[in-house]
Parts: sequence; structure tokens; C-alpha cells
Amino acid sequence: MDHRMFVGGAWVPARSQQTTTATSPSTGQTLGQVAEGDRDDARAAIAAAREAAPGWARLSAFERAALMHRVGDVIESRRDDLARILTLDQGKPLWAEAYDEVDELVTYWRMAAEDGKRLGGHLPNSSSRGKRALLIRRPRGVVGVITPWNWPYTMPAELIAPALASGNTVVWTPAPSTSVAAVDLAGCIADADLPPGVFNLVTGPGPVVGDEIARNPGTDAVAFIGSTATGRLVANAASGKATLLEMGGNGPVVVMPDADLDRAVEGTLTACFLCAGQSCTAGERLLVHHDVRAEFAARLVAAVEDRIRLGDPLDDATTMGPLNNAGVAAKMDEHVADAVSRGAVILTGGARDKSFQTDLYWQPTVLDGVPADALVAVEETFGPVAPIVGIGSLDEAIELTNASRYGLLAAIYTRDLRQGLDFADAVRTGWVNVNESSNYWESHLPFGGRSGSDSGLGRVGGSHPMEAFTELQTVIIG
Repeated sequence: MDHRMFVGGAWVPARSQQTTTATSPSTGQTLGQVAEGDRDDARAAIAAAREAAPGWARLSAFERAALMHRVGDVIESRRDDLARILTLDQGKPLWAEAYDEVDELVTYWRMAAEDGKRLGGHLPNSSSRGKRALLIRRPRGVVGVITPWNWPYTMPAELIAPALASGNTVVWTPAPSTSVAAVDLAGCIADADLPPGVFNLVTGPGPVVGDEIARNPGTDAVAFIGSTATGRLVANAASGKATLLEMGGNGPVVVMPDADLDRAVEGTLTACFLCAGQSCTAGERLLVHHDVRAEFAARLVAAVEDRIRLGDPLDDATTMGPLNNAGVAAKMDEHVADAVSRGAVILTGGARDKSFQTDLYWQPTVLDGVPADALVAVEETFGPVAPIVGIGSLDEAIELTNASRYGLLAAIYTRDLRQGLDFADAVRTGWVNVNESSNYWESHLPFGGRSGSDSGLGRVGGSHPMEAFTELQTVIIG
């Protein structure tokens, strides 16, 4: 199947006529040919977005909201097809995860529609008698959106939908490894009949298409979700523009001696194995107090072996599918081997499962006795691993959390609310969960990294991206 780009209201091939072959991580089978865009394609999309920007900005917020809801309607009508494509292209289990992502995708579009209606300025007092000061939120113009492969529907939506709802036009480039799902999502937006040029999709390599979108003077703001290394490149390319960057994480899950261990184990299953661990909010390290470490580890291993089912993601019994690409699988190989070489013990899993059609299936893995400086404890592993690091106190948990260069999210399990709030007060992360999994979030709440960390700049979630996608204009009336 030929998967084209969407530019200026039309489906078009790459100007070079080049394509890349998309394959499924679960089967290795070809899913189709995807247009391989380049800088010329990105420039054409930016030009189309610039041409459409004034007319789109002149629409009322309620007119734009009606179109946002229309996108949600189209997505709902294609729920089954979108979920299946997501499973084939990304690898996440159809019944355990893919349908949930499609449903959340609808939420983002409907939420943006309503948030756009409520977006407004205010009327501050003037220092001069008889004058009125108006502060009006204006769209920035053209927003470039660059998104990753782990949540190929919802992560684009949490940027694209609020950008459009607040009056901007959009040029989007998705991660190449999930471009088939991206084209399907773009098809839903296209079929909602937005004016030509308001929404544009350009598929192609990030260092080419993404770089052009970030640095081209035709984009007024750039929004990025992805790895820290790529985010830095995007930030440099977009220097001088409004930027929204949601990047990597290494958020710990802390388990204190008074924790409800059953609840902590339940939360850890989600923290470490949702999306096969391929989440910026994954439980990248488990800081478990020595007093309960052995019992927690035993309960976690039993739960993993009983409930995490690695398998064909189209099978309704499967709870965890393959990793998305060879790079993240190789990182799992490296990080687990490094931990073992430093004295960590594999309690379950520990290797790729060779019984499937591709070599991207990694066993759900629990490691105990992981040194605090092991790669799996300090870097973003992005795989199905639960590394247990022993701690002796809350102060040590705080120290290890703040020693990380990341500052995205942390979680703690304790029955002592004061202890939980003390942890939240002390750690430098943008989000803290108390007695909840690190992978728990709510789509309307602000989410992002703390300043000075490698986890990004600004906030996604609900109306909060609109702060980056709009700017205040002051109007004085004499």
C-alpha cells in the first residue's frame, strides 16, 4: 500500500518520488511504502501552512471547535481500523493497549475543542484614567510538530489539537518507524474537511524533515516530544522561536517500608511493562527500602510471571508485545548485560525471546541488587525491565532522584501522607505520584520536566500547550 503525505489539502508523493518500506515489529511483514519526504517537501508544507494561517486565525474559536469535534467523530468511526494499524505498526497489544490509545486520542481532540472556546485574555486596569487595556491571546502562526513512535496517536494529538484549536496552522512530521499509523491519523484529520493548508503531514527522516521544520523561518513555534538527544538538536535548530519540548525521563518508583506492597507491585507492573516499558514515564528504576526489598522482589516476580504475557499483539491474551525497533532492543541488551556485570541478579526474564517472527520480543525482566550507577538505573532504558535498587531511607531516595540529569516524573509508595508530601517537596521533577504508578497521568493536567533538567521545557496536557502556541498582544484604547 502507498502511504502519501498530506500537504495543502491534498495527498501527495514525495517530490523526489522516494519511498521507504514500513515493516511490522511483530511479524516483520511489509505494511506498505511510505513517502520519504525531504527539505523541499517540508518547505512546501510550511508554505501551505503560512498561506492558510490568516484565514484559520480569523475563524471564531467556536468555528474551530466544531471542526475539532468533527475530527473526533471521524476517529470514533474508524476505531477498529486505527487500533489494528497501531498494533501492526507500533507493536502494542490490540486489546490490552491499542484500543485505549485510540479512545484517548478522541479525548484529546474533544478537549482541545472545548479548551479553545475558553481561551481568552483579560482586562487589566490602566494607569491612565479613561483608558482601557486589553490583553488578547493571539495564535503564533505556523506550529511545527515533531513526535515519537511510542504513542503515535496520542502524543501528536496532545500537540496538534491544541495548536489548531488556538488558531495556528500545523506542519507535522512523525517518527519514521510509525509513519503508517501517522498517515492513518492524518487521514482522519483530512476527512474532517479543515481548510486546505491548515493541517499538513510530511513523512521522512528526522534529521532532514524535522530539522527543516524546526529551523525554517516559516515556522513560528516548534513542539517536540521525544528523546533528550533529539530534543537538544530541535531546540538548537529552533533557536529564537517559541518551543515546547517534552523529552526523556528516568523517574524512580520509591517503595518505603510502610508501603502497601500489593499496591506497589500493581503499580510497578504498569510502570515497567506498559507499552513494553517504552514510555518517558516508565519506572526506569525501583528504589526499594532494604526492609521490604526481598518481599517486594518476590511478589513482583510472581506477578510478572503470572500476569505479563509476551506474545502476538493481535492475540487477546497478550498483555505485552515486541519492542518497536532494533535500536531500543539493542539498548535493552546493553543495559541488562551492564547491570549483571556489576553484580545485579536476574530474577526473571533477562533475554530476548527467540520464539517469535522477529527478534524484537524482549522478555519482561526483573533485576535485583542493581547498583545505583548502573546504566539501567541512570539512563533511559525504554524497555520492559524492573531494576531494583536498594535504599536505606527517604533521604537516600530523594538524593538518588535529584542526582539524575532527568526531572520528569517520580512516584512513591507510602502509607504516611506527610512522607509522600515531603518527597514531593524535595524532588526536582515536574510530576510526582503518591501511591500511584509512575505511568499514571491525566490528559488535562500539565505534564513536563523541571527547569534545568534534560526532560524538556514547557507543559503538555489539556490547555497548557496553548500557552506556548499563543502570545499576548496588548491593546490600549484611549
